Amino acid sequence: MKMLAIAAMVGVIGCSPALADSVSGEVTDHYKTIINQKPYKVEICREVNVSGDKTGDALKGAIIGGIIGNNVTKNVDNGGAVGALLGGIIGHSQSKATGGTRTQCSYETRYEETQREVYSHSIMTFWYGGKHHRVKFVK
Repeated sequence: MKMLAIAAMVGVIGCSPALADSVSGEVTDHYKTIINQKPYKVEICREVNVSGDKTGDALKGAIIGGIIGNNVTKNVDNGGAVGALLGGIIGHSQSKATGGTRTQCSYETRYEETQREVYSHSIMTFWYGGKHHRVKFVK
């Protein structure tokens, strides 16, 4: 593309007035905006609602109670089930889970933006031989 632009300019400039039509032209530079983003981290803390769910503690108690029930009552039917039931009840009643709010923090990526104008390309326009010509090129 550069060669075409250079050849066109040489052809326009190098023509003698006797061989060329009326030649007039101009070169226009074009620019574009570039946005640069630079990442950085910020810590964001929020107040979140917490349920007073005691299910986890009851489940832990049931598992531990089932294990103990199977070991203590080796010859008794359903010893593990009884131990699991009692362990679940104890785990639920001893749970310290309470509802309310708590602060929860996390990191977030944000971007600092800067913008600048940079050269993009040029367009040479001219009339030659009764026709309008446009040549795009990069300097």
